[in-house]
Amino acid sequence: MDPRTTPTPEAVSIQAGAVKLHGLLRLPLVASSIILFAHGSGSGRLSPRNTFVAEHLRQAGIATLLLDLLTGKEEEVDAVTAELRFNIPLLTTRLAAATEWALQQPRLRGLAVGYFGASTGAAAALAAAAEMPEVSAVVSRGGRPDLAGAALLRVRAATLLIVGSNDPQVLGLNRDALRQLHCEKELAVVPGATHLFVEPGALEQVTTLATAWFTRHARPRGAASPAVSGPE
Repeated sequence: MDPRTTPTPEAVSIQAGAVKLHGLLRLPLVASSIILFAHGSGSGRLSPRNTFVAEHLRQAGIATLLLDLLTGKEEEVDAVTAELRFNIPLLTTRLAAATEWALQQPRLRGLAVGYFGASTGAAAALAAAAEMPEVSAVVSRGGRPDLAGAALLRVRAATLLIVGSNDPQVLGLNRDALRQLHCEKELAVVPGATHLFVEPGALEQVTTLATAWFTRHARPRGAASPAVSGPE
């Protein structure tokens, strides 16, 4: 099967402490890395924007795992209170659990690991990357890296922050976060884009930037990237 075809994503269930997380795994025929998506602000594994990015990454030979970091019941609570989406320690712990799950899967073993975070999920991605040396690359889309706090100082994964030029508050927060990072880093500003990158061509620019970043930086620590076969 050609890796540019579009197979149905595989539903997976991941134990994270006392709860189970639901995810969608996209595994191309040959993969060099796997990128875990950390959604934020009430989003989840079915996010159309992150699905768009994930499918293009798969076409580039990059496996992806889109996750719900909250359970169904937690989502119901968060829809009313909006407090769990800002519980960065909780989101970080669950993203780390999902990463451990991926590292233990025989068919994913040996793949480089990266994170793609959006909104508050970007803070969880950076906080988890600060604790997990296996993570070699992080991309943040319209993220809130400031919410990662002191963890920013410990991030060693190459980090790309992508923000729309018409998202001034978040752009300022990302500029401040960029100064705190002590890893290979870059801030990419998408002209004319707002927070959700809904403008024509904006999400395509995010996808191009993310694909190039992961292709360049998502590599197993201390080893050349192997090729891992996916399902036929």
